[in-house]
Amino acid sequence: MAYRELVRRWHEAVRAADRGHWDAALDAFGGIAEPPARICFNVGCVQLLAGRPEAALRAFNKTIEKDNSLAVGYFQRGFVHLQLEMYEEALSDYHMAFSHLRENPFIDYKQLGLRHILYAWEVLYSTAAVQCHLQQWQEARVTLEKAVVWRPERRTAILELALERVQDHLFLEPMLVPLGELFRPRKKEVEQLDSKDFLGKPKVISSIIPNDEYIGFEPLRPQKQGFYEPSANALRDAESGYHRVLSRYRPDEPPGPEVATGSLVFVLGRAADGWATAIHDGQKLHIPSSLLEPASRMDKWKISTGIPLPPAQVPPSCHPMKQKPDPPGEENASVDASAHMDSKVPPRCGEASAGADRPAVLRLRCECSLVLWAGEAPALPALRALLRDRLAQQAQRGTLSYRLLDGTEQGTVLGQEDLGKVWQQLMEGRLILCCQDSDSHSGRPVLYQMLAQHSYLAQGPGDLEFSKGDVLDILSEVNEDWLEGRCNGKTGIFPKCFATQTSCDAALL
Repeated sequence: MAYRELVRRWHEAVRAADRGHWDAALDAFGGIAEPPARICFNVGCVQLLAGRPEAALRAFNKTIEKDNSLAVGYFQRGFVHLQLEMYEEALSDYHMAFSHLRENPFIDYKQLGLRHILYAWEVLYSTAAVQCHLQQWQEARVTLEKAVVWRPERRTAILELALERVQDHLFLEPMLVPLGELFRPRKKEVEQLDSKDFLGKPKVISSIIPNDEYIGFEPLRPQKQGFYEPSANALRDAESGYHRVLSRYRPDEPPGPEVATGSLVFVLGRAADGWATAIHDGQKLHIPSSLLEPASRMDKWKISTGIPLPPAQVPPSCHPMKQKPDPPGEENASVDASAHMDSKVPPRCGEASAGADRPAVLRLRCECSLVLWAGEAPALPALRALLRDRLAQQAQRGTLSYRLLDGTEQGTVLGQEDLGKVWQQLMEGRLILCCQDSDSHSGRPVLYQMLAQHSYLAQGPGDLEFSKGDVLDILSEVNEDWLEGRCNGKTGIFPKCFATQTSCDAALL
């Protein structure tokens, strides 16, 4: 039997049992070929509800055959054996149930679909109840004292009362899974039984061809290369299309967009009450027809608002990779590095004012804070290699500035033109070059880096403009589609589908 059909019959049987229709529930369970242990357990519980303990015993026997480690199956079968006065078999079942608890205080069967927690002290309590029927009063007293140890939070009132009854040689009532509690299929699996219409009913609003006023369907016909024009007899609604707003309109409801004078809107249709349904800035609104006039042909080619034209190329969408939590046992190492080093760099031809052929000596002062993922305690060579790689990456991202030998700061190196000025400032072939962490300027931590896959032109004052191939520092995630980042000394927001996360971010926290 297909699993989908099994879940369907399982759900129908459970719903019938909830309504008290025992025979209908048993018929639904009986239609499942080769039922698993949970289905057999449900059949036994329904037979108990119907007052048929012999049939319930047969169902619980099948449950144990299907799954011989199901503690709640032994527990429930022990109750049936006790009802049928099969005390030796009941005592054996309770011993098996306690052994399959594996020294755990309880087992929660919620993940398997049964809203019941089987406690160890309940199994011991039922064991003592069977021992009372076997006239093993001393063994029952020892079993109850053992149950006191397993009682959660040491609430032993019910066990103390049971000890008093055993002392007076009175029988105990065994415990069982509450009547009506059954193994149920998962809610998500039940919801997937019915087919869903993800597309819904189709409704044509407008053609995707730019500046096309035609709404409707028409038969196939030859078209001109690179140009589309609907046939004259195919136009269904001459009132639809682009219209210009004669005066400013502000809707009464705040969620509606405000339309300025002279704006172009795309009218979907007009109603008899004098109102028109239009689209402006991607939002639908209702506007008086008296404020609209058909747009001229020249206006249609100057459309800046209304329905946006399809882009020539749409960048592929991508989902940002979520950072995984650190595995247990791994450590984070934070390193603050401050280094001074001397390097010999030959001047480029035509850029150094000093015509000497000797190399220039640069004194580098680097200040940066690094956050490294070191894993377990690394050895010294591994730590040095880790620092070398991360310092090299930091040097590529850092902000460069230069000073003269007397300490006078001259400026920041942002491009090749600034670097050419640096070589012209050489005094006796020496220069101080500073490399500072770019994150220290903003005081905000960088979550991770992304590589621009497409160029993005700023659409507003708060947008971040960048070119293809630029490295973007991600400062925050605005929502599912927009990120806040920094590039080339500027900070702003941009669509996340224009960039992908770089591979070097695996070392960042």
